[in-house]
Amino acid sequence: MSTDAANSSALLRKNTAYIVLAQAARLVVQAFYFFLMARGLGPGQYGAFVAVVAAVAIAYPFVGNGSANLMVKNVARERRLLPESLGNALLMTLASGLLLSVLVVPACLVVLPSVIPLSVVVLVVASDLVVYRFVDVACLAFQSVERLGWTANLNVFASLMRLAGIAAVLLVARPSVAAWSVAYLAASAVCALVAIHCVLTRLARPAFSGLGRIRGELREGFWFSTSLSAQTIYNDVDKTMLARLATLDAAGIYAAAYRLIDIAFLPIRALLAAAYPGFFRHGEGGIAGSLGFTRRLVPKPLMYSTVAAVGMILAAPLVRHILGAEYARTTEALRWLSLLPLLKTLHYFAADALTGAGHQALRTLMQVVVAGFNVLVNLWLIPAYSWRGAAWSSLASDGLLAVALWSCVLLLRTRSAHAVDTRAAELAPQTEC
Repeated sequence: MSTDAANSSALLRKNTAYIVLAQAARLVVQAFYFFLMARGLGPGQYGAFVAVVAAVAIAYPFVGNGSANLMVKNVARERRLLPESLGNALLMTLASGLLLSVLVVPACLVVLPSVIPLSVVVLVVASDLVVYRFVDVACLAFQSVERLGWTANLNVFASLMRLAGIAAVLLVARPSVAAWSVAYLAASAVCALVAIHCVLTRLARPAFSGLGRIRGELREGFWFSTSLSAQTIYNDVDKTMLARLATLDAAGIYAAAYRLIDIAFLPIRALLAAAYPGFFRHGEGGIAGSLGFTRRLVPKPLMYSTVAAVGMILAAPLVRHILGAEYARTTEALRWLSLLPLLKTLHYFAADALTGAGHQALRTLMQVVVAGFNVLVNLWLIPAYSWRGAAWSSLASDGLLAVALWSCVLLLRTRSAHAVDTRAAELAPQTEC
């Protein structure tokens, strides 16, 4: 192994360790946060809050128009671009966040049940579309230069602030979704201020001299945003649809189970975050490079997600004892959803292989198709089977996405190999002469 390859592998292990340790701490914090919120609000109010967050999350990726992801791509390949990429990301985040907020609030009032207060919608929109997105920009800035320790620390801090917020609500106010929404916005504001301060003092100050780059990257940024929005739809829209087409109680039962799935998937997310810049470097020469990188990474995550699925099936009865008897049906929901970490592992690695090789548009197309499939199937299954229908739709959607993305990767790899062979055959007679 070359020195560069050895150093790259050591950095990946170091960054993954940072993220895993931070995610372990975050896991503990989020477990308390989730426990307090679910117990304090109850399935109905918890379902209402999750429904609003899930609806807003569809627009969330369009804040910044993918500029933060493009920052990772550009800086991973050319470090000197950090100041102007950071400046562009901050500017796009502020402008698009304010614009989208004006559009999303009335849209939420249309799609969400009328029993959810307007104040809750406004507070969640302000938090997620205007304020908290700056935390993501800061995290991706550190990720772009592979200083994942800071990314990990900011994520842990954000979880701690939300834990403090829900604890404050339970201590000083009557537990309600409205009171929690106020604390949610306040926690996001503190996180954003701390995150931007860390970037400015530890990394770089933004430069606004490269504004012309924004216009040139609008199309590529749109693909990143659309991809993330589609991802949100097939992951979270079922919670909003449950609130609308079934009951808030059903949304809370299902959301609690899905939250446990997200917690189980955190180690895989840690590895994906640490490896994200590497996909761009290995994929600069084409799909063969990013696929080779994927094949080296994916075996252990597949083993972990298989063990996690078995563990959740066996441990599911503990849920009612932890969250309370009103969450008894979450046991069954968790068992239905237990295969999701394995399916997500499969499609996330294939998706990042496509992105790293410059095929973001193809990745986005597959995700949009699956998002549409998910919505259509939920329109059929949720009215008939409530949260069980949402669980079946999630399994079908993630499975379909895994098959579609890996088919794209392997097809592109075959075409790439064929093109290389053809080129070699064309040059062979010239070499002999």
